[in-house]
Amino acid sequence: MADNLSEALKTLKLSSADSVEGCLDCLLKALAQNNVETSGKIQEMGVLAMMPALLSAQNSCTPKAANIIAEVAKNEFMRSPCVEAGLIPPLVQLLNCKDQEILLQTGRALGNICYDSHSLQAQLIIMGVIPTLVRLLGVHSQNTALTEMCLIAFGNLAELESSKEQFASTNIAEELVRLFRKQVEHEKKEMIFEVLAPLAENDVIKLQLVDAGLVECLLEVVAQTVDSDRDEDVAQLKTSSDLMVLLLLGDESMQKLFEGGKGSVFQRVLSWVPSNNHQLQLAGALAIANFARNDENCIHMVDTGIVQKLLELLDRHVEEGNVTVQHAALSALRNLAIPVVNKSKMLLAGVSDVVLKFLKSEMPPVQFKLLGTLRMLIDTQADAAEQLGTNTKLVERLVEWCEAKDHAGVMGESNRLLSALIRHSKSKNVVRTVIQGGGVKHLVTMATSEHMIMQNEALVALGLIAALDLECAEKDFVGADLVQVLHRLLTEEHSAPEIKYNSMILICSVMGSEPLHKEVQSLAFIDVVSSLRSHENKTVAHQASLTEQRSTQR
Repeated sequence: MADNLSEALKTLKLSSADSVEGCLDCLLKALAQNNVETSGKIQEMGVLAMMPALLSAQNSCTPKAANIIAEVAKNEFMRSPCVEAGLIPPLVQLLNCKDQEILLQTGRALGNICYDSHSLQAQLIIMGVIPTLVRLLGVHSQNTALTEMCLIAFGNLAELESSKEQFASTNIAEELVRLFRKQVEHEKKEMIFEVLAPLAENDVIKLQLVDAGLVECLLEVVAQTVDSDRDEDVAQLKTSSDLMVLLLLGDESMQKLFEGGKGSVFQRVLSWVPSNNHQLQLAGALAIANFARNDENCIHMVDTGIVQKLLELLDRHVEEGNVTVQHAALSALRNLAIPVVNKSKMLLAGVSDVVLKFLKSEMPPVQFKLLGTLRMLIDTQADAAEQLGTNTKLVERLVEWCEAKDHAGVMGESNRLLSALIRHSKSKNVVRTVIQGGGVKHLVTMATSEHMIMQNEALVALGLIAALDLECAEKDFVGADLVQVLHRLLTEEHSAPEIKYNSMILICSVMGSEPLHKEVQSLAFIDVVSSLRSHENKTVAHQASLTEQRSTQR
């Protein structure tokens, strides 16, 4: 065979067009027997340089030439030589021909040459292959091999952000949904899912997929697989429900599916929450969290009893402890609690009581959402803030989490909730609980945060502590170097005017304490205050407030 190969390679370099096809057949046989060795010889003999002419001829040799390129490009060491031989432009040009065998081998060749190379794939995108491949998918949808080739190409190209705009300008959504509806085999559906997932990251394509009817397809898959224990059905159920949640990440696609809370899709997704299937419970809770991204939707959902469904779901997972479901349900409750009109309704529904059951959780994602949910609930709700702020177990847990240096999000939210309990209750009982629980030092540290909103929240809370129970807090203020912290905030040039103002107010509030008064005198605060007076007219008492951003959930 080696002799035949060498002869074929020599003949190919010298032969006329009539004998080329036989040589190509010989090369394909050799590649089938020993791809690596044959590829090396093809490179050595300079055969790749002949390929552009063979590809451009568009005759019976063309699909065989493309096939040879596809085979040699399976080897990583052959990909750069293929690029250097200038094979990509003529291959891209061949995607416009009508011969299905040429199209198939051309697609394979391009796919193998550009495999795992983002730079080469980006080059293909610039050369306009995406609209061409989408058109091919529509024209040759009956050709299984060509369809699979297109799907593999889409899956690779869709990973690149630069591809999304081109995909969005085609009818890819319609073609994929039409193809999906025809599929029966699990493997074929999986191939389409692998293209849909990266494409659905783009908001424009999300809406196109919704308009094309993908959601109905996904709901159908869920209905068909929900009661099955087969591995492939479990996988399809997860993929379908995950993709459904992904479609809800786009504002327009989400609102279209919400349909004022009356949409059939919205209602179907709600029915997943009380399901016995953990994957559907998770997807249902995440879907609610994503529908709850504006006040109007949140108010409607709270008024129609969705909070109770979420509480029942959480109750089922206090003991079962499915962390992803806990996290998703708490995310939904946090978003629903943002509109002011919802807070009292949710508190009456017992949300805080159920959320507190998860205080024992050791999972940072659950801790983070638990803290955020409670903080949203007590905003402007004095009675709730006092009730929670005098809960010794809660305050002790917050103080513990304020030291969670490995989990910055949990640490930050714990500090903010500790401050919020004081600020919204304005209660001496809450202040005393926080002092006794060891929370003061954490609020002093919070005042040095790099985030101005957190600095202000801390300073306002510390001001209330000083005003309501200075005697009890005195020792902690001294131990936490409060006066030195305030001096630094007042003397730092980059401190915002409201930070300086609230620091001055706090200085005045602690002057009733003898040891703190002495510290103030020793640090020459009078000079600091004098230097600030020129800015007095520009400063305004500012109690920190925050427009909460609803995070999308997936």
